[in-house]
Amino acid sequence: MIDKIKNIFSIPELRQRILYTLGILIVVRLGAHIPIPGIDSEALAGAFDRFQDSLFGLFNMFVGGAFQKASLFSLGIMPYISASIIIQLMGSVLPYFQRLQKEGEAGRKKITQITRYGTVFICAMQSYGVTVFLERELQVVV
Repeated sequence: MIDKIKNIFSIPELRQRILYTLGILIVVRLGAHIPIPGIDSEALAGAFDRFQDSLFGLFNMFVGGAFQKASLFSLGIMPYISASIIIQLMGSVLPYFQRLQKEGEAGRKKITQITRYGTVFICAMQSYGVTVFLERELQVVV
């Protein structure tokens, strides 16, 4: 077993990919513990007691409890997944996206770029919605 692990780290490209993945995991875990400024964490904890069995609690479950802590990475990976699904659906409806899908590598790069822009847009919309919810329903925004 130890020999196999040594063999994995003896291949430079594989070692680089593993270390990159571990680095990203560390950044995400650290970001999940950085609180968002302006959120009363005690009021938020009390609100979770009331809304645990609602859509709010389900959303918190999908982001690994980061939303309950009101952390920097509270939205998780869901905006990217949503943007990716939307772009894929647009590929079956809009001729522009159909052409991009058929262009090969250049089209794939353009679709990836559009997906990333869509992710930023969805993040902005979802974070605004969450902020309004926290402010109006839970009164936890300071």
